[in-house]
Amino acid sequence: MTKRNNSFIPALKFHRLTSLYDPVVRWTTRETTFKRFLVEQAELSPDQWGLDLACGTATLALLIKKMHFQSHIIGIDGDTQILRIALRKVSNSNEDISLHTGLSFELPYPNDIFSAVFSTLFFHHLTRENKRRTMHEVLRVLRPGAALYIADWGKAQNLLMRTTFLAVQLLDGFQTTADNVGGLLPTLLVDSGFIQVQELHRYMTLLGTISVYKALKAI
Repeated sequence: MTKRNNSFIPALKFHRLTSLYDPVVRWTTRETTFKRFLVEQAELSPDQWGLDLACGTATLALLIKKMHFQSHIIGIDGDTQILRIALRKVSNSNEDISLHTGLSFELPYPNDIFSAVFSTLFFHHLTRENKRRTMHEVLRVLRPGAALYIADWGKAQNLLMRTTFLAVQLLDGFQTTADNVGGLLPTLLVDSGFIQVQELHRYMTLLGTISVYKALKAI
């Protein structure tokens, strides 16, 4: 969601489209399926802290809280407009979730605090430089042995998935999405210091392949 100059790109590139974000993602990406799978991989004990990185409208944060209801969940995003939607959804749900404004590569949290960090459909908005900066920041705030869980566009399984993904690249930019479609996120995670990096699953969607990754911080 960020450019080299530290400004951010709104979820659907233009602020005027932000109100459409939830239905677009729901209708085109098999959102319920891949987000539930992502959260199911996490081990969050009572009173541990989890972070939804670039939380958008808080759909994922609400799901994490529902599935790990005794844990403390925080969502952070750099877009105040989309956070207003998130705040309404959290308020209507009566769930205890904290939402903060901030950038992924300048996280306002102390070292070693989170037992899990989650990210969905976010890293493809970042330049390679800011992907690396974000990964280093996530590594800093994770507890030793804890995991980062990512669901984002990945390397296409076939020509159809590669062709449909062109729509995403036209909207979000070829430069920032190149690492995703090249299947390079695992390599960047390893280069940033994560260990035991795995691609857990792939989903074919109307807009391309979504890959689910898990990466650990060393003990």
